This record gives sequence, C-alpha cells and structure tokens, in this order.
Amino acid sequence: MVNIISVKTYQHMELVDITQEIQQAVADKKPGNTICHIFNPHTTAGLTINEGADPAVAHDILTGFKQFVPIDYPFTHLEGNSPAHIMASLMGSAVQVFVEDSRLVLGTWQRIFFCEFDGPRNRKILWQTHPSQPSITR
Repeated sequence: MVNIISVKTYQHMELVDITQEIQQAVADKKPGNTICHIFNPHTTAGLTINEGADPAVAHDILTGFKQFVPIDYPFTHLEGNSPAHIMASLMGSAVQVFVEDSRLVLGTWQRIFFCEFDGPRNRKILWQTHPSQPSITR
C-alpha cells in the first residue's frame, strides 16, 4: 500500500527536513525490518539524504544549484520554471532507507530532505515499505 505525507513549502527554493514525518509514519505501521522507499511525484522538486546537523549545508546546496543552473537563463519552456525541472532531475525523485525494528537506519548526521525548486507549494510525498531480502552469508 502506498502511503502519503504532505509537505508545505514557503520559499521558491528550500530544503525541508522530512525525516521525523517519515520516521513517525513508518513507526506507526510497525513494519519491523524492511526497506522504506520514498518517492516524490513532482517534476520541479526532488529528494535527497544529506547532513541535517548544520543548516548551512542546505543553504550551500541551494547556492550551489543556483551556480550550476542559472535562474535567469533564457530557457524555452513556456511555464518559466526550467531551472526547477533541471534541479529536480539532478537531485532525483526517490531515496531508499533501511528500516530496523521500525526505525529508519540513517547515519549520525543524515536527514531526509524534500527539495523544493518551484515553490511555495503544497506537495505530497509517497512512501512504502518492502521486506528486505535476506542477507547471504558465505
């Protein structure tokens, strides 16, 4: 079954930490040991796992994207949001996280971020858990 969490963004470009929302939603389902697939169905936004301890990292990621993809370049897409489409393609639309005893398995500094490139908007994130494959011991 596909599950949904809502994300509200307030700026044109921002990284929103959704780790707690995903963790709570996964814990409520009590999936045990699985893999959590998290998918963003929007073409002008992305998902990433990165450092969440220092907010400067999120700022630097967005600043870097603005250097890679010039916002004021004369793109031809009629809606005028080609930079958002390019950034979303570079970031990607899905992440996977192991779940152990119904807890996300992330590194010490890692957080899951929804990456808004064409906000502000109300967005939906889809997630689902699947049993992990048994490990092979040799």
